[in-house]
Amino acid sequence: MARRGHRPSQAPANRPRFWGRHAVTAALANPERNVRKIWATREALASLDIPPVIPIVYAEVTDLARLVPGDAPHQGLVAEVDPLEDIWLGDLLEQGADDNRTLVILDGVTDPHNVGAILRSAAAFDALGIITPDRNAPPESGTIARSASGALEIVPWVRVVNLARALDEIAEAGYWRVGLAGETHQTLDKAIGMQRRVALVLGAEGEGMRHNTAQHCDELARLPISPRVESLNVSNAAAIALYAVTTRNID
Repeated sequence: MARRGHRPSQAPANRPRFWGRHAVTAALANPERNVRKIWATREALASLDIPPVIPIVYAEVTDLARLVPGDAPHQGLVAEVDPLEDIWLGDLLEQGADDNRTLVILDGVTDPHNVGAILRSAAAFDALGIITPDRNAPPESGTIARSASGALEIVPWVRVVNLARALDEIAEAGYWRVGLAGETHQTLDKAIGMQRRVALVLGAEGEGMRHNTAQHCDELARLPISPRVESLNVSNAAAIALYAVTTRNID
């Protein structure tokens, strides 16, 4: 690798590396994101306008493959970034005080591919943000950024210490909390009804929501899927639920 300056050292454990054109260009476009350095092929850099303050390492494809996990499709671009600043739940709720955008709460969803896909759906359906527990959710990573296809930079992600307490705060802000649970008979359309402000709560695949989380929901509901299929992947369920909430006619 040839670089403007000296060879970079290994990234600190809490400083993720993003790869792929969507993830890297979205990070560069986000004024809240600090991009530390970029490794890239000359071909990949040809169409990018990189701020001069960001160090660039010119690399071959084989060099880049050693910077990312396994067979990650880096598309000739890898960036080292700082994690985004924490967002407070109260600030997010204040941002959404004048609209009816949906909140997405994830309880125990730890697969970064699923979290990234849910972020992408949240962006597609203009959700207010996603909320996860601080300890039982994955950190920002290249896998999440890649799966989110740029949405990690535009969808607010709030991490809370106590999810039950956060659900109480969400209810106080006027949200109807609907938890997706396959064991209930009520379908999602009936649960959301004419509620203008909906918070969707989704649990981990297999285990689902924790009991205490379910107790802090106003309604439990299921998606009306065929009995031939036991359940859907949580990211697919989130996308369908977001579509159902967004396309209601509540006027």
